[in-house]
Amino acid sequence: MPLPTGNPVWPPEETEPARKLYATWGAWYTGDPADLAQVYGGALGTDTARGFYEDPDKGTVIGRAVRAVVRWFWGQSANPAQAPSRVHVPLASAIAEASSQLLFEEMPTITVEGSQERLDEIIRESGLHAKLQEAAEVCAAYGGVYLRASWDTTLADVPLTDVIPPDCAAPEWSHGHLVAVTFWRTVREDAGTVWRHLERHEHGQVLHGLYRGTRGRLGQQVDLTEQPETAAFAEAETGGVIRTGLDGLAVVYIPNVRPNRMLRGSPLGRSDFSGIEQVLDLLDEAWSSWARELRLSKARAVVPNTALEDMGPGNGAHFDEDREIWSGLEMLPGQDANPSQLVQLIQPAIRVEEHARTCAEVAKQAVRGAGYSAPGIAEEGDGQAVTATEIHDRKGRSLQTRARKIGYWRPELGSYIEGLLGIDVTVWPGAGAVVERPEIEWPDAVTPDPEALSRALSGIATAEAASIRTRVAMLHPDWDEPAIDEEVERIRGDRAGEADPWMGAAEGLAGNRIADGGGPAGEEPAE
Repeated sequence: MPLPTGNPVWPPEETEPARKLYATWGAWYTGDPADLAQVYGGALGTDTARGFYEDPDKGTVIGRAVRAVVRWFWGQSANPAQAPSRVHVPLASAIAEASSQLLFEEMPTITVEGSQERLDEIIRESGLHAKLQEAAEVCAAYGGVYLRASWDTTLADVPLTDVIPPDCAAPEWSHGHLVAVTFWRTVREDAGTVWRHLERHEHGQVLHGLYRGTRGRLGQQVDLTEQPETAAFAEAETGGVIRTGLDGLAVVYIPNVRPNRMLRGSPLGRSDFSGIEQVLDLLDEAWSSWARELRLSKARAVVPNTALEDMGPGNGAHFDEDREIWSGLEMLPGQDANPSQLVQLIQPAIRVEEHARTCAEVAKQAVRGAGYSAPGIAEEGDGQAVTATEIHDRKGRSLQTRARKIGYWRPELGSYIEGLLGIDVTVWPGAGAVVERPEIEWPDAVTPDPEALSRALSGIATAEAASIRTRVAMLHPDWDEPAIDEEVERIRGDRAGEADPWMGAAEGLAGNRIADGGGPAGEEPAE
């Protein structure tokens, strides 16, 4: 399909329901108080399905009924006579960051048969690991993310990866699969004229177009050379059409989790913030109440007028609490003229414990509602060492969510890596790449406790419950078959000539190596 024509409404009307959700989730993700107040409509909050936009029925019977049902702290009108007093707790952004760390704290193992060396170079030189961490954070916040493969031979000799949030995309689907997508960005805006750059991805090609329109309309397509940001695309092949050499798209969409409860039947993913917006709003209200008490609890001095120093006609008076020498005060007989005894200090108490417990409980509920365990996000640890089993118990909910998200990332990341290799073959045909689909394996989320693993292996060896090869595989789960075989042969060579294999096994475990757990010298249990 060609780029849009006929001055259509822009952004496309069919993207409006999703964009309202993106505006809401994006406000919590950025944590800007101005964005939160704007999204929640000043004194009015509505339900998430309507995107918290300003309600046209505000002030009417319907509007008052909605406000009676749903109350938002960020939807209340601010008092113009007071300084801004609302405080935002960046828990939403912490949840998105934690999701990224759970998925890509370590780089997954990506293997291919024909071009592993070139793929490793692409991953290393393009900074793919950092890009995946960035993409996972955006994905958790907005419910999905796009990974786009591109290239620029003046910058790098490998394909590059771009992370694109979903709020500037108009996707097209077939049976839940992405078949085309149009990205847009505002290049320049002046005097009511908006210049937009559209980039449409189709199978095997990318189309670029520059449009001059208004805020609500796309306008007419103009030559790409009219703006410096798009001039380079005019030189690419013919009319801004770039051939990728791929059978499919040079972009993939990765959903965070599905289904999208607010857009039932949509292939779009849902944010980690979906359904916990009111809890996040309550947390900000509780924290703002705590901050208000801090401000109101400042010590204040109350002094009589006679203790104030006159600054002259029209300049008022003040009390200098740092003054060392005071002159006598004109007071009635019998009254104490010492100003220090006339000063009254007022300092209200702060409900620290009540606020701390409230905020901690609300934060815990928000984290659980997002699909994670509270430790590591909303709670501090006690500083004591814990085993891998205890970590699994504490983070069980987080690990379940991680496994679920990997199920969405694995196939799309595989398609994306295959596309990277295809572009590499097209742009750098002599670099050694071969178009093939990779195998992707995520590392364990929790590293086993070495001491516990040593005890387990020692017990297995003593009980003759597993062969050398099995124990090596347990100790090194990330090793491939040849590496395991090589280690087994090395252990057999080290054990040759030892009189007491059981003593050797214990010494071997203490020295971080696995000894022969067989019976008499020269014998082994069956493999």
